Amino acid sequence: MASGGAFAAAPPAAGKIVHHVFFWLKRPGSATERDQLVAGLRTLAAIPVIRDLQIGVPASTEKRDVVDSSFDVSELMLFDSVADQKAYQDHPIHLAFVAKCEGLWEKVVVYDMVTV
Repeated sequence: MASGGAFAAAPPAAGKIVHHVFFWLKRPGSATERDQLVAGLRTLAAIPVIRDLQIGVPASTEKRDVVDSSFDVSELMLFDSVADQKAYQDHPIHLAFVAKCEGLWEKVVVYDMVTV
């Protein structure tokens, strides 16, 4: 059990693909546009190859030199394989999300990793 009485989440099994995307809005601080992007990201949960989807905004954690909280919205996905991540990229729901929401963001940074 983790401190504070909460159970620690089990780490993903080795070989899983973690896809972490950070979005910077064209209009930073726009709650309306942030909410539109979050709503769009939520539609991605219907893609069957996604094993987990987490969507969030910067946390109010301690300000430190190593913490970059300049993004507006982030999403983290877990896939079973590189093939599943590719299927997600090409899925009509993902393509529709990009078409509908790409006008909201100024910058996107993606970090993909395989668990070890």
